[in-house]
Amino acid sequence: MKLDRRQALVLTGSAAFIAMAGLGVGPAAAAAEDTEKKIMDFTGGKAPESGKISLTAPEIAENGNTVPITVEVESAMTGDDMVQSVLILADGNPNPEVATFNFTALSGTAAATTRMRLAKTQSVIAVAKMADGSVFMDKKEVKVTIGGCGG
Repeated sequence: MKLDRRQALVLTGSAAFIAMAGLGVGPAAAAAEDTEKKIMDFTGGKAPESGKISLTAPEIAENGNTVPITVEVESAMTGDDMVQSVLILADGNPNPEVATFNFTALSGTAAATTRMRLAKTQSVIAVAKMADGSVFMDKKEVKVTIGGCGG
């Protein structure tokens, strides 16, 4: 396809207008209110307590594309002490919900490992919901470096 001068000017002007109007697509982050709302929706409005749940994440992640995390909940996995589900959130991601793990008595233990993508330094949050209705939370800040230089 061959562009004449008029078509090139129209394309250039349109691109400049879109860029100045802020209609370009760029990285977005979840607002703190979005993350808090997701937690309250998951817990049924209950404020999570500390304890029982342990989130393991690196303090510094040299590659934000694959950040390993592990979550474990101290539980006998029977009766009211059974873990129903664990929600993983990253408050700086465009959508804060990263994963939800559901457990049954056949799970044996309430533990899960996964990898997640983090674009910048942010908090990773794990919330556990128990069969008796109690909820527990652990939070870790993961510093994402650019090129391994600590940014």
